[in-house]
Amino acid sequence: MKRIAFALALMAGLTASAKAGGQAVPQQTPLQRLQASIERTTRSISAAWGVYVKSLETGEEIALDADRQMETMSTIKIPLMVEAFEQIKAGTFKLTDKYTFAQGDSQPGTGTIQRLDPGAVMTVKDLLTMMIIVSDNTATEVLYRMVGGPDAVTRRMDALGLTKTRAMNIPSKWFAVLRAAPSTEQFYRDGKNPFGLSTPREMGRLLEMMERGTLVDKASSELMLQMMRGQLYRTRIPRYVTGYRIPHKTGDFLPYVGDDVGMLEAQGKTIIVSIFTGNHFGSGEALENAIGLVAKDVADYFAYRP
Repeated sequence: MKRIAFALALMAGLTASAKAGGQAVPQQTPLQRLQASIERTTRSISAAWGVYVKSLETGEEIALDADRQMETMSTIKIPLMVEAFEQIKAGTFKLTDKYTFAQGDSQPGTGTIQRLDPGAVMTVKDLLTMMIIVSDNTATEVLYRMVGGPDAVTRRMDALGLTKTRAMNIPSKWFAVLRAAPSTEQFYRDGKNPFGLSTPREMGRLLEMMERGTLVDKASSELMLQMMRGQLYRTRIPRYVTGYRIPHKTGDFLPYVGDDVGMLEAQGKTIIVSIFTGNHFGSGEALENAIGLVAKDVADYFAYRP
């Protein structure tokens, strides 16, 4: 009932103009009310926020600092996936090609491949799937080597017109600098070793190309979406959202950075939701909760949009 009440509050028009000091108060459109609600949530958390929302059916958009270049963390793995599929299309390697893991391949952080014994074998499709659904850093390291490193990914983004999207690091180098830093917080505050950079709008544009089937080709776009629909980390955009299928990819260096970019898919509707945060030094749980509330507002609004 709360969801319905919120949606109705966003969608309902005022029946009469309110008066304040004898002057009519301009009515807010439903979209403006949604934006105001999102802004209230972002102000409740001390952090840098970038938010981009777009309905692919109606063209309605909300952009809050959406062109600010920010740390991507693991959301940069979406552009890496795109580059891999471009090279697969070009015949550089195949989804069915197999990779045998060696002793030095294992990378810390997210993922499960690091727990496997050397000699384990996976296909390229397996590597891509693991990189997306559990943000596996070992798979990411191997895939970066296969495509030619971060520069190859950045060049691909340039070719797509996404000139603020930069792949900056491979996991092994990023973690090496982190280990050498005086503290985790000092490493973040220095800001000299980003894993990747992008903007909420550019990540949203990349997802729109994927949804429309124009990224690499239609079959590749659909397979990338299928991988993203299998995402296992569901504490941000999907946190409070029901009734939608949600292909998405998280990126985080909590409590400082918490990102999530994806789409809400249901009943012939597709809504881009791209959220970046940074400069956060409070509770990581509170940050994730706020991202979830933003996504819930968006989901509720479009669920009842004619």
